[in-house]
Amino acid sequence: MVDLVTTHASGGYILDELHVGMAAEKVIPVTEQRIQLFAEASDDFNPVHLDEAFASKTAYRGRIAHGLLSASFGSAVVGTILPGAGSIYVSQTLQFHYPVRIGDTVLIRITVLSVDPETARVELNCEGFVEDRLIMDGIAVVRVPRRRRPGKG
Repeated sequence: MVDLVTTHASGGYILDELHVGMAAEKVIPVTEQRIQLFAEASDDFNPVHLDEAFASKTAYRGRIAHGLLSASFGSAVVGTILPGAGSIYVSQTLQFHYPVRIGDTVLIRITVLSVDPETARVELNCEGFVEDRLIMDGIAVVRVPRRRRPGKG
């Protein structure tokens, strides 16, 4: 059973609050600006992402978004919703199934697969969809805080 959650009031879930089946989603539009900013941030100026004349002659028949741009949307969910603030990526596998284009809207779904109380790590299923088509998926291992930091005041 999937238990769709939103951002925790504190900004992040701690280890004891997580359980198998918890899930979070975020919808993110893929825009020209996002692709340009990602190219700048990653130093990846592959013309298949940036040059329509070049990209139109490839198997993709036009520009596509960076695969890791779409994957970074998963990081947005992990870092801000589930588990949220304080969680740290340990590892991530990825498989890309279909290209993402400017104008597409990506739905990211993160679902808790397992919780390890000894290591304070959770295993997360990470999926990205455009409309109902699975465009990427993988498994993340994330370290999660055991307790909240005391409030300032």
